[in-house]
Amino acid sequence: MPAENILEVHHLKKSVGQGDHQLSILTGVDLVVKRGQTLALIGESGSGKSTLLAILAGLDDGSGGDVKLLGQSLTSMDEDARAKLRAQHVGFVFQSFMLIPTLNALENVELPALLRGENSGQSRRQASALLEQLGLGKRLTHLPAQLSGGEQQRVALARAFNGRPALLFADEPTGNLDRQTGDKIADLLFSLNQEHGTTLVLVTHDPALAARCDRRLRLVDGQLQEEA
Repeated sequence: MPAENILEVHHLKKSVGQGDHQLSILTGVDLVVKRGQTLALIGESGSGKSTLLAILAGLDDGSGGDVKLLGQSLTSMDEDARAKLRAQHVGFVFQSFMLIPTLNALENVELPALLRGENSGQSRRQASALLEQLGLGKRLTHLPAQLSGGEQQRVALARAFNGRPALLFADEPTGNLDRQTGDKIADLLFSLNQEHGTTLVLVTHDPALAARCDRRLRLVDGQLQEEA
């Protein structure tokens, strides 16, 4: 049986700078996320939400404490081991989409599976099916520059979900979108959770998106406070 806790954070700290110019961003974050939960990280701009998300996903290092993902300590892993763990179990949606401009929509979505060494024919069929599901069946050969912001976000979501990750991190997934498109993206995220049990951890300034999550945690003075 897989562990009930998919993510465990123990007294995580993060500082930047040195000596008298050191700035504390995270001062002691403790967090446990169970499989299948949806969680919103909220707080003022500059409070460290994106920094925290990057550390939880193994994309950045803390200055102290420990993060366990799927029971494995990210703190004690080298980057190769982290990258392998992310490729197998984690998806990430960035606010800026982070699509490769020289690859078309299908190739962008297919890339993570190819990097994992999966069969190219199978990975292409899976990527195509995901884009069809997201209403982009007629945009498979379009480059990112030929897609609208909402379409690019859906490509990024399809790429993140390619391989059915156990845990999906999303940094302001609706922040650059109009309300109607943002609502569609939110619906897609929560359908992934409901249909496949994917755990969602979202950074958002959108109260409506946060309200749809099982838990809402506000980052204040480098620590998390759970809200009702």
